[in-house]
Amino acid sequence: MYLTKEKKEEIFNEYGKNTKDTGSAEAQIALFTYRIQHLTELMKKNKKDQVSERALVGMVGKRRRLLDYLKAEDIERYRAIIKKLNLRK
Repeated sequence: MYLTKEKKEEIFNEYGKNTKDTGSAEAQIALFTYRIQHLTELMKKNKKDQVSERALVGMVGKRRRLLDYLKAEDIERYRAIIKKLNLRK
């Protein structure tokens, strides 16, 4: 499996306040970004995999909504997470 418990804790520790901080917008955006990158690589190999494509589109939408929320709430946190994850916009 590509996303182990240790990898999740690492992501939450790096982008959240601690390993138990799974609810902050930054931690969720970072997790979605990791999963999106994985599915993007998978889609390059399996172009006809429609189930994975639908999951990818859904995750991109969820990440977009979280980014919009963060932008409305605290623009500095939004800019920091965009820069840290190298997301365009």
